[in-house]
Amino acid sequence: MDYRSCTLIPERGEPLEAQVSGRLMGRSKSLGNTVVVGDRVTFEIENERVLISDVLPRRNAFSRRASGERPEEQVVAANLDQVVLVCSIRRPPFRPGLADRVLSQAEHAGLPALLVLNKCDLDAEHEIESVLAAYALAGYRGLRVSALAGEGLEDVRAACRGRRSLFVGHSGVGKSTLLNALAPGLLLIAGGVNEKTGKGRHTTTAAWLLKAAPDLELIDTPGVRTFGLWGVGAADLERNYPDFLPHLGQCRFSDCRHAAEPGCALRAAAESGRLSPLRLASFLQLREELEREGARA
Repeated sequence: MDYRSCTLIPERGEPLEAQVSGRLMGRSKSLGNTVVVGDRVTFEIENERVLISDVLPRRNAFSRRASGERPEEQVVAANLDQVVLVCSIRRPPFRPGLADRVLSQAEHAGLPALLVLNKCDLDAEHEIESVLAAYALAGYRGLRVSALAGEGLEDVRAACRGRRSLFVGHSGVGKSTLLNALAPGLLLIAGGVNEKTGKGRHTTTAAWLLKAAPDLELIDTPGVRTFGLWGVGAADLERNYPDFLPHLGQCRFSDCRHAAEPGCALRAAAESGRLSPLRLASFLQLREELEREGARA
């Protein structure tokens, strides 16, 4: 039989190295989306080998579009309580397009999200507050943090306590440094930022569930440079912006694209301060990208 390995964390006792049979994985003969971090499984011991016998139904899952030409789902993690989006204000700079992709995917999965803005010690132009204010209008709680200086760590720890939290972020934003600070002793490898390109380097290569304390479960994921949405298209993207919902259906034209049409309720809300212009601009760009992706599919 064909087996693939993963680590099980029992409710009691030490972690176990377990294997998944090819029978459970089907024709793919690879772990794929069959067993992901956060899954609850049943297992049996056979000839001193721990075998996963079944995967219990998931109460939720956070996915993304897998890399490659063919559109395929990649389930990142399952059975979550929240998504923690880790960004930096500098080195690399905050990217609203990537942030809104992750937040939109969290909305699609029905998961609350927390925005952590790291490297606040590099915020010489005081941009963090304006970014946090923009996302506060959308209902997202935001925290200013410096993982290196130790600022804001207790706020992050308190926001994650009692919740299984999936940490997602662009490469180089300091996600591994933050997790090391939250749970000393993990010794996650922290990557740097390429001085020429300003882009981060991948350090984490797989998703890991880290039980930092009995009431603190943190899932580390590889840093991303792009994030492809799964299950969200250009036509329904606006429904995944919670700050847009009170204004949808209020435009003069029922087919308003919220770009240049007269009587647009979203643009009026952005001009009056009820909606962040940053979020509206990000939405328009993301919708255009999804339309191009749809045309290629």
